[in-house]
Amino acid sequence: MTANSKVQQIKAGYLPGLSDDEVQWHVLPFERNGTRLDVSVPMLSGAQMQALANRVRDAAAQHLRSMTVAQIIDVIDRAMARLLDRNDAYRQQAEAWLPVVSGYDADMVRLGLTGFFKTFRAAQLKRFLAEDFANPAVLDGFQPAIKGGAVRAFGPDLLVHSWAGNVPALSLWSLICGLLVKAPAVGKLASAEPLFAGWFARLLAEIHPPLADCLAVVWWRGAGGDEADALYAQADTVLAYGGNPTLDALRKRLPVTTRFLPHGHKLGFGLIGTAALDALKAPTVARLAAWDVMRYDQQGCYSPHVFYIERGAPVPPRAFADYLAAELANLQRRFVRRELDLEEGATVARWQQTMEWSGDTHQLLGPVDAAWSVAYSDSLQPLAPTALYRTIAVVAVDHLDDVLPVVAAQREFLQTAGIAAGPEELYRLADLLGAAGVTRISAIGSMSMPEAGWHHDGRFNLMDLVRMTEIEQSAELAAQPLASYAD
Repeated sequence: MTANSKVQQIKAGYLPGLSDDEVQWHVLPFERNGTRLDVSVPMLSGAQMQALANRVRDAAAQHLRSMTVAQIIDVIDRAMARLLDRNDAYRQQAEAWLPVVSGYDADMVRLGLTGFFKTFRAAQLKRFLAEDFANPAVLDGFQPAIKGGAVRAFGPDLLVHSWAGNVPALSLWSLICGLLVKAPAVGKLASAEPLFAGWFARLLAEIHPPLADCLAVVWWRGAGGDEADALYAQADTVLAYGGNPTLDALRKRLPVTTRFLPHGHKLGFGLIGTAALDALKAPTVARLAAWDVMRYDQQGCYSPHVFYIERGAPVPPRAFADYLAAELANLQRRFVRRELDLEEGATVARWQQTMEWSGDTHQLLGPVDAAWSVAYSDSLQPLAPTALYRTIAVVAVDHLDDVLPVVAAQREFLQTAGIAAGPEELYRLADLLGAAGVTRISAIGSMSMPEAGWHHDGRFNLMDLVRMTEIEQSAELAAQPLASYAD
């Protein structure tokens, strides 16, 4: 950073009912390409956190729970329209500062945001609801049950979000889930991406002022202390993202009655069959595979670590690995990989070294100092994490079925599999992969772009947040003789 560089400052978070001078602030510094940004994040006391949670809960009871789901969707849709407009101040802030705090290429962030925001327009949100509820009106009031009686869904009394910062704007997903089930919410910012959640809260308050006090965005250092305990003690549901050790530590802090919904480490992989490996199709599939590797430098839980390539096609697995390497080199020229810190760089170097020293087992393609790495193996290898940051393994197999025992060994970490195969083969493999533990199957090129309403880690995004209240048919029948018209 040069002596003439100007330090920009932003206050993050969103604290309804608290003024800035009532709160302590901690500065998180970020720097990229000579641009310095100091992000001030709020540090609340335990008493302030408790009061904030009460304020959010009371406001949601009055304003959010009285809205219909259709009205909530309309507000979210209007917010997405603003965020998709590159002339809007919120979108401009996101494009200007998310690359600085994340280190990701500005064009990558811009394209990623556009694709992400499009999944939360009104039509997509209605599909999202339909995935979890046969009749989404159960969120608005009691609806007839097929077995008789009636049923209604109630969102959490207080939903706490704990976000990871590996992907910009990741907080949007859980925030919208909470809104759709009419839950008052307090979110804990990730130190690696402390900006977007607060912006979204402010945007919602602008679009629909009654929502202004229905959610809050806070921060604490590390695992937190009294302030975190004060918040967790009031939450009946906690939705958390992060590394498995962090999630395990959080689980142990929660009361046994608190519903805990964790999303931790996952391993993605791809299967590419002979039908996709002729001279015309293989380069295209390799280009799509490279995009899955490049997007956010494999930081998503859905990102691929290994591509298993079937032998017996006009384009052999080794040639596909060359195609993939060439495409990653092309993408590096367009979307520069973010600068790695010392620990990240050392992790990549160790992975490359392991590949090089494995004898005939692996072959490292391309320059060692390139901002991408492809390790090719001509024999079946375990499904294992790479070093991330555009490091990918390509493994040749005689038949795609040979991969099943290998991936099943990582059952607890499975989530996304990308498949390039014909229709019959797709469904046959999907059945086997689902039994092995895979919860999402996508096209190659879409692995790192989940559809709206996907079942994250095989669970229900909205249904897992609610509790169902039933009026049994017996109660309905017993009420009939007591009606005024029964006499």
